[in-house]
Amino acid sequence: MNRIIPVASGKGGVGKSFLTVNLGVTLARMGKTVILVDLDLGGSNLHTFLGIRNTQTGIGHYLNKQADSLESLVIPTDINKLYFIPGDGLFTGAAQQHYFQKMKIIKELPGLVADYILLDLGAGTSHNIVDYFIPFPQGIVVTVPETTAILNAYSFLKTALARSIFRSFPPHSEERALVQNFFKQRLEGSGSSLFTLADRLGEINPEYAEMVRDKLSVFYPGVIINMGRSVSDRNLGKNLRVISRKNLGISLQYLGYVEWMNGVSRSITSRKPYCLEHKDNLTSSLESICRRLDSLVPEKSIPLYEDDEDLDVLNWIQPPR
Repeated sequence: MNRIIPVASGKGGVGKSFLTVNLGVTLARMGKTVILVDLDLGGSNLHTFLGIRNTQTGIGHYLNKQADSLESLVIPTDINKLYFIPGDGLFTGAAQQHYFQKMKIIKELPGLVADYILLDLGAGTSHNIVDYFIPFPQGIVVTVPETTAILNAYSFLKTALARSIFRSFPPHSEERALVQNFFKQRLEGSGSSLFTLADRLGEINPEYAEMVRDKLSVFYPGVIINMGRSVSDRNLGKNLRVISRKNLGISLQYLGYVEWMNGVSRSITSRKPYCLEHKDNLTSSLESICRRLDSLVPEKSIPLYEDDEDLDVLNWIQPPR
């Protein structure tokens, strides 16, 4: 069975596509069969990182009914065991997808033959991005050690859960209105969490509370802190993990910390994956993250770190007034 891992970010410029490609290359060099899927529609550029010309049939053709299946879009790369599905192929309007188009792609992804399928999603929290993240509970959120980026990463996780819970109920229903109103209120510092929402839905029907709690227990994304420059930057992933547990009720996995390196921009310009030409702290971090991914077994609950309670997470997550 393949592992489908969407890679997202709350904002652009955090190195999401760079990490997607280099994680894929690293997994392939570990002997895993990997398919990279460029789902950053409207801004597809994964081919550039791989040194592949933007002339291949891709997702844009599929959405425009010029390709019959995702399987027909898979092309080999120059790297053994690494394959690629291109993005929009310069089709205009590919980023504007109907919900049923997204569902068709999501239903076909498990049929692709690979150990790992990495989905490079667009940046931000639009439905066309979040809807590809929700179905696969072990997605990755990439961020950098900047307050705005960390807050955007937290907002992405919160939006994904809100969207998932909201879509669990019929249109125009009392339950959808309750969910929508709940997320209009500030969670941070209020003493409420998504378990509070579960309890309120449970007052309508006890099964609703159980459904929400089940969603929270199996939603097990990971976070990668990219472009780190100091020891203190490492703690930001831990902070995000704590606040996600306290406010959202999810077990966020801190997958790793990747140092900033001068050679990254040169590797992008040369259109060659960084980890093919370097052996340094960055590539070692990628290898550690891939080993962790390969051994990861979801758990319904993960205890907080022993010193989590010492973190001033409330002041950290609240934006200044």
